[in-house]
Order: sequence, then structure tokens, then C-alpha cells
Amino acid sequence: STPVASPGARRARIAWNLAFGVPTEGVQAVMSKQNGDAATQEAVSNASEQEAAASEEREEVEPAAASSTEAERSTASAADQGGVPQRVIVVLDKASLETVRTKKGDYQLLNADDHRRIATQNDRNPRDYRPDILHQELMALLDSPLNKAGKLQVYIKTTANVLIEVNPKTRIPRTFKRFSALMVQLLHKLKIRSADGKDMLLRVIKNPVTRHLPAGAHIYGLSCTGELYNPHHFASALPDDAPIVFIIGAMSTGHITLNDHPYIEEMISISEYPLSGATAINRLVGGIENHWGIV
Repeated sequence: STPVASPGARRARIAWNLAFGVPTEGVQAVMSKQNGDAATQEAVSNASEQEAAASEEREEVEPAAASSTEAERSTASAADQGGVPQRVIVVLDKASLETVRTKKGDYQLLNADDHRRIATQNDRNPRDYRPDILHQELMALLDSPLNKAGKLQVYIKTTANVLIEVNPKTRIPRTFKRFSALMVQLLHKLKIRSADGKDMLLRVIKNPVTRHLPAGAHIYGLSCTGELYNPHHFASALPDDAPIVFIIGAMSTGHITLNDHPYIEEMISISEYPLSGATAINRLVGGIENHWGIV
């Protein structure tokens, strides 16, 4: 049988252990539990720190991915809600795009500055050949936040009845000389591909332009003789359940008429003063961007 220590002996042994720093069984159990709790807390703390670091890394990566897919998300959201994605289609009408063969045997884009003599010799008005107007309007459209948000499509209709589709990814050359060379190449080859060959940036398509417009679209013509609107008020009154089409002139003189475009619902004006095509586009597109929350 195991001898049982008397209460006095147990108290004496505990006192001796405490005096010399030797933990008793009860103290050892408490210390063991405290050590275990401390280890557990340290492991939990380390796991929390790792999770916080991973969360910070995700926060740094996700905004970049979100910015690159903003247009796709907005389109998908509209589709999920059963609505029509917000979209603006612009037709630049009566653009002057014609090529001329020089004495050197090369082809150039006919323009009033470089080919005035050729125009007059053929009984044409040199002022009618202003492809620089189209150049300015294309840069105003394709450089806009509306286009970068994936909500813009542009078509070009020339005075020679050539219809051109412009890919929203196209970056128009900054200088008119390079723009002219690009247009000459387009009119001769009927299409322009990207440098890697994956995207069709510009291409000549079949007439009429109405076959390329979505069903149910609301079509407006921009003219100084149209009904005067404040661009922001006009944008706020646009329907959100159908695509919007604008017919905008790209010529030096004259304006868009209902006789040329009987499918236009209303002729509008966005200023009481005569404006260049690029300035009118900036005002109109700016009002739509403000209404749709595109910054």
C-alpha cells in the first residue's frame, strides 16, 4: 500500500518547494496550461498577421484588374439586369476622303493646302477638301472617356459614299501627315489591321449605314439649325433603354439635313454659336459622360 503523507507533511513540502523555486503539482499544471495558451495565442496571432498581409496583397492587385475590366463589368451588369447596355453610336457624315496621284507617282490624301492647283484644274472648290476636320473629330471621339469606357462606336461616311467602321481600340495618329498616310492606305486596301494582326482597326463596309445601326435606336442629327439644348439637360433626357445615334457633319461648309437622313428623329443644336465639329463633339460627349457618371 502507498503511504499517505499527513496534512502537516504536505504543507511543509509545499512551503519548501516554494522557498527554493520548485513548482508543486498544482503550480506545474497551471504553468503548463498558461504556456499552452500562450503558444496558441502566438499561433493565432501569426495566422492573423499572415491573413492580413495576404488581404493587403489582394487589395493591391484587385484594383488593377478591376480597372482593366470596367467596361466588361458594366456591360455584364446591364445584361444581368435585363437592360440594354448604355451605348452611343456616332456617324461622321460627308467626310472628305479622296486620294490623288502626284507627279512623282505616289498617292496622297487630297487636301486644300497641298492640292489647291489640282482641285482648281478639275473645276472643284479647294475649300471642300478638308480631311483635317475628320482628323480632329476622330481624335475628340476616340480619346474621350466615353470611348475608353467601352460605350462608343464610330462610323465614317465620305462624300464618295464610302462607309468606314472604326474600331474603338484605334489610336488615331497625332499628326495630320501620318493620318493622311493611314487614310490613303485604308482607301486602297479597304482595311487596316493592328501591328500584331489580331484586331481590325479600320475597314470599309457595305452601305447603307442604317443596316449597321441597332434596332430601336434613337437617332439625332447635330446641326446649327436644330432645336437648341443645353448639352447636360439633353443628356439627362436621353432614354436609358435604347442605344443613341448621332449624325454629325465632317465637312467644312453646310450642315446635316433631314433630306439626306430621313431616319433622323430630331435635329438638335448644343450652342447658340457656330462651333467646329470637334468642339461640338466635346460638348455633347461631355454632357453624356456627366449624366452616366463617367469620369
